[in-house]
Parts: sequence; structure tokens; C-alpha cells
Amino acid sequence: MRIFVNDKPFDLISYEELNPKKAYESVYHQLEELSSHILWKDDILFHEPSHDLIIRMLYKLRTQKLKDLDSITLVTKDKAALKKFVKSRFSIIKAAGGIVSKKDKMLLIFRLGKWDFPKGKFEKGETPKQCAVREVEEECAVKVKAGRQICNTWHTYTQDRKSILKKTYWFEMDCVNDAQMAPQQEEGIEDIRWFYEGDAKIALINSYPSMRYLFKQYIKTHLKAQTL
Repeated sequence: MRIFVNDKPFDLISYEELNPKKAYESVYHQLEELSSHILWKDDILFHEPSHDLIIRMLYKLRTQKLKDLDSITLVTKDKAALKKFVKSRFSIIKAAGGIVSKKDKMLLIFRLGKWDFPKGKFEKGETPKQCAVREVEEECAVKVKAGRQICNTWHTYTQDRKSILKKTYWFEMDCVNDAQMAPQQEEGIEDIRWFYEGDAKIALINSYPSMRYLFKQYIKTHLKAQTL
């Protein structure tokens, strides 16, 4: 499970998922609390972190920029318990969206000064796929057909002094009709465009880390589908 906390990757994994080929610049074992000796830079790995350490770590991530930090990974024997505890520190909101394709192009929206993919929050009684289709069609004024799920993304933010953890379900989508395509300005969308894959990758430099992560997962699913 990867959560983007203040745009920093915060990974929760089991020992079975620990990649022996990945190099971590700093590795800490059985550390009970944050220490002045921790170097908050590059990639850091914590073995079996205590609850108190996790709480302090999340606070540090939410309140400080930590410009030299690339990622934090927590590894444990009981991943389910770790995920449950981390989630308990937030109010959880669910949303869904899609990467819309038309031949060899994909659709991006421009909102809050960044390129993004269309998405939005659930309405009562909706399934993830139903929410994703509705939000994409509303935000982009296009008609789409949803296909396979790509992945889920998780990111945190603060709203009304509450810590929010947003889970977003992402689906592949085919454009059925874009004759009336237009940005939903009341949702703060300033522009909407079709991009070739290479151009989309460049545009997403001006985006959120979670959206670049989503883009990579989308490319992986396509490459995998082509080999089947």
C-alpha cells in the first residue's frame, strides 16, 4: 500500500514484498521514537515501527516539507494490522476517476495550476465504476465506457483541521463521444486536452506525485495486456 503524505511516498509492506534489490540509504530496526540521528533524506526503511513512531512520523510528514526525502517504507510481519492502524489516524473519503483514451491519445484536465486526471467523490449508492464514469463525463462533457481497473491511489490532505485520507479508484476508459467536450469550470477545471503518451508524460511533470504514479501503473497494465 502506497500513501502520498504531503506528496511523499509512504509505503506499507510485508517482508514478502520487500525488494532485496532496492537500496535504502537509511535503515532503522526496532526504533521506538523519532531520533535526532534520523537522516530525513533519500529512501528510508523502518523495520517493525511502533505505533508511537508512526504517529510522530505522520505528523512530521504532514507539517514539514522534507525536501531531501524521497520515500519512507515501513515493513512488518503483520501488514493488515499496520494498514489498519495507519488508516485509523485519518478520516477516509472515497473517490473514483479514469484515464480516458481515444486511439493513441489520453485525456488530461488542468486544475489548480496542474495537469490532472478527472475524478470525484462518491454519491450515495454508487459503485466505484459508476462513480468514475459519472465524474469523468461531468468534468469533461464526454461519453465514456469504463474497462479494467488500473489501481487505487491514496493521498492525504487537511480539511477543516481534520486529517483526510482519500482513496481513489482508477479505471481505464474508452472515449465514445467527445463532440461536446468542455471543462467543467464550476469545478475549477480551466482546460482539457488530448495528449499523446509521450506528451502526457511531459505534462505530468507539472502534476502531483500520485498522478505520475497512476500514469506509470497505467502504462504497466497496457504493456502487460499486450504480452498476454
